[in-house]
Amino acid sequence: MATFTTASIDAETAQIAIAAAAAKSKQLGHAMSIAICDQAGASKATLRMDGAPSATLEIAIDKAYTCTSLGMATHALWDFIKNDPPLLHGLPTLPRAIVFGGGYPIIEDGKIVGAIGVSGGHYSDDMEVARAGLAAIGAPVG
Repeated sequence: MATFTTASIDAETAQIAIAAAAAKSKQLGHAMSIAICDQAGASKATLRMDGAPSATLEIAIDKAYTCTSLGMATHALWDFIKNDPPLLHGLPTLPRAIVFGGGYPIIEDGKIVGAIGVSGGHYSDDMEVARAGLAAIGAPVG
């Protein structure tokens, strides 16, 4: 039997990313939700900031899940499907698939070890906040 080992973001690193993203969100004047998932898309850490609408938490979680399950940032997914009619009409019907900015895979040594998802502002603000979380843990923006 063959086996393999997978790398995954740890809880401490997830909390560092959440804290940095929340600080950036405050700096921008937004109350947001931030989610970190592991490489398999399971929730590792979440935060719904005081005042963030309740729906933002589910959207943030789904953005992170989308990144790990499809292997790319959510804004890149839109670019991938927008000019391909079968993908454009099929992919957004998948439960939890998000095709607007705010979700990024967390990559270490070329492998996805988790993802960050942010929701609560315009998607461009969500992306900026997510990138702050990635920077805090030394992860590339991929």
